[in-house]
Amino acid sequence: MLTQQREPAVKPLEDFLSQLKASFPGEVSVLSGPSTDRKERIEGVRYDSRLVAPGDAFFCIEGQKQDGNAFVQEALKRGAALVISSKRPADEKSLSSPFVVVPDVRLALAKASDYFYDRPSTKVRLIAVTGTNGKTTTTHMVEHILEKAGKKVGLIGTLGARWTREDGDKQYEDLKFTTPQASDLQELLATMVARQLSHVAMEVSSHALALKRVDGCQFASACLTNITQDHLDFHKTMDHYWKSKRLLFSQLAESVQSTKASVINMDDPMAQEFIKATGKSVRMLSYGWNEAADIRAVKADFDFNGTRVELMTPEGPLSINLSLNGVFNVYNAMGALALCLNEGIDLETLKNGIETFGGVAGRFEVVRVAGSRGETLAQPLCLVDYAHTPDGLDNVLKAARKLVPPQGKLIVVFGCGGDRDNSKRPQMGEIAENLADEVVVTCDNPRTEDPQTIIADILAGIKRMKSVKVEPDRLQAIQMAIETATDKDVILIAGKGHETYQILADKTIHFDDREVVRQALSTKLNIEAE
Repeated sequence: MLTQQREPAVKPLEDFLSQLKASFPGEVSVLSGPSTDRKERIEGVRYDSRLVAPGDAFFCIEGQKQDGNAFVQEALKRGAALVISSKRPADEKSLSSPFVVVPDVRLALAKASDYFYDRPSTKVRLIAVTGTNGKTTTTHMVEHILEKAGKKVGLIGTLGARWTREDGDKQYEDLKFTTPQASDLQELLATMVARQLSHVAMEVSSHALALKRVDGCQFASACLTNITQDHLDFHKTMDHYWKSKRLLFSQLAESVQSTKASVINMDDPMAQEFIKATGKSVRMLSYGWNEAADIRAVKADFDFNGTRVELMTPEGPLSINLSLNGVFNVYNAMGALALCLNEGIDLETLKNGIETFGGVAGRFEVVRVAGSRGETLAQPLCLVDYAHTPDGLDNVLKAARKLVPPQGKLIVVFGCGGDRDNSKRPQMGEIAENLADEVVVTCDNPRTEDPQTIIADILAGIKRMKSVKVEPDRLQAIQMAIETATDKDVILIAGKGHETYQILADKTIHFDDREVVRQALSTKLNIEAE
């Protein structure tokens, strides 16, 4: 584990309690157990009772599925030295350790974790990226550019957490969430500080902001990529969704970092709302095709090899050759360049960094096979992408269309996740029908929901079924699309991208779109799969 590469933190119980009281002046109640030793030390911060060890502080988080208050006795039996909750215990006499009642346990966890791990975000340049789409690619671009500039950089996001170790290893450490829970995040940042990283590029999700996972973080910069529909199963309304993301920019204004920047996509309809949230002490850097943008795209030419982009920047004109395709990647590149420009990176290094960036797994990733002797074989162009929102699917289909040769077709294979926002399903069906020549509707992590119900929701947005096929089995759907395609066709397999699993009602199975594509291509071309 990444977090095991750091000396364990320890704090005196009295100091820990004082910090909690300081976070909520006049609103904290401390109930002491009969055998409390106030000289005891806090040796860990936990919100999962199963992970509690002697000396830990246990925070009773009320989640969507579990209420931490139901596990207080388990935490105490495991040796919790302190319990923090927003509810008073039913039986105060049963307490064997101090019990603290706070008005907001999630905020308490964030503030206490920041203190416990010695405020690690004040010791690195923490660069945040939020938005519906583009977070992963933009943070990876920032990581790559800064490393080309000689910086030691950490990365936190959808694919996990990583940095380059002394032995050259750079593997992702799996994370439960795009943005980890507050205590996990602060522990991870403390580990990165201990490894003398200078910068951390981090995806910040709307869930994390709404649930206060990043409260206490001192950001050096924050970037808004875009706002389109997503996660309404959690947020319920678009208003709550975008206002949750805007919290990042209000927090940036309060950061103690010496130099701060707000980076905003000026072409997004919500841009002004985020600009308003940026404080006067924060440098404003905008990007887009908008003539008022600080980093402005003047021209972009796309072909199979990538994209040539002409930009205007505050430091002068910049011509770059991206190895990536799609207008959305032009936006991602501009956001990353703006964030790195604020870190003092010169134009030459910016150009070298962005031009040598090779992409991110599962983001418009080309998947193909070679012959037994390594020769190039004629085959459909297969693209695997994580697009799982209406705007994401729209963007990648438009980018894929530019790669379709004369007499070729654009084929899309996609589904929608179960137990998630169902209002986007017919929208994605309509987009697929309008932008692709052939549509194959299938499953994508159905979870506990009936796959046929999900498919029916998608089909509700499709007016004509002439070029639409339905195959609930995702493996067979991909195989069918590849088997019937010609070498002039482009096939987009959307929704899962880098994921290597399929979540079903009763189990999670191994499933990787890229593996399935290679196997299907190998079968079609009668060669052995890699």
